[in-house]
Amino acid sequence: MIDSSPVGNQIHCVTNFQDLVSTPFHAETNALCWSRKLTGDFSEIVNKVKLNGNILVLEQEELLELKLSEHGQHARQVLLNDLNLLTAHGASPTVNLIQYYERDEAFPFFPTDVYSFHVDRSPVPTDTFLCTYYGEASEILPNAQAEQKVLLPEIRDELKKLYGGADEGFEAFLSEHFFDLHYQPKPEAHPINLGLGNLWRLAVDHPESKVLPCVHRAPKEKTGEIRLLMIC
Repeated sequence: MIDSSPVGNQIHCVTNFQDLVSTPFHAETNALCWSRKLTGDFSEIVNKVKLNGNILVLEQEELLELKLSEHGQHARQVLLNDLNLLTAHGASPTVNLIQYYERDEAFPFFPTDVYSFHVDRSPVPTDTFLCTYYGEASEILPNAQAEQKVLLPEIRDELKKLYGGADEGFEAFLSEHFFDLHYQPKPEAHPINLGLGNLWRLAVDHPESKVLPCVHRAPKEKTGEIRLLMIC
């Protein structure tokens, strides 16, 4: 069960996929959760796949070829069902095995990798769907507990030095380099762990959105542990 008490009405929980995709975001609600207790051994799938590099996209054909125990087969069927549901909805889900994401070291004072709290942006109406089946789960941050980094005076001053151009082009510079998508937790902030097995739909910044985009981040992985994640 997801405890949404710290965030008021930000999170709305549903009990099936149809409600997950059809319930509109409104007012403060910008995160929908299909709260689930999944059966099956997802660690078996993780352990059966050889990971060359830090991230691997597990194709459906490769998933079907794995020799699994009964519990592993249950986990595989969950993944296949979720893939089919999201694909039929018009999304393009991928199953990822993640040892770690690349860190952004281009601007040490302002990393823009997925470990930083950020929002997703799209030129067309869309949503972000994600589910962690094994390993550390992603987090979201209530919008009222987050500050856009580009508005913080000390960071803005550093970005202006980095930009070094005319004032009228500064905002475009922030957008082009995705600086404006990143947020810093306020001192009293309480990030919310999205948990294992729950399928989430998060609001995205797009021209027709009627709500604030959902601030979220990837977790820091445990050493030696691989995450199993579906995202689109």
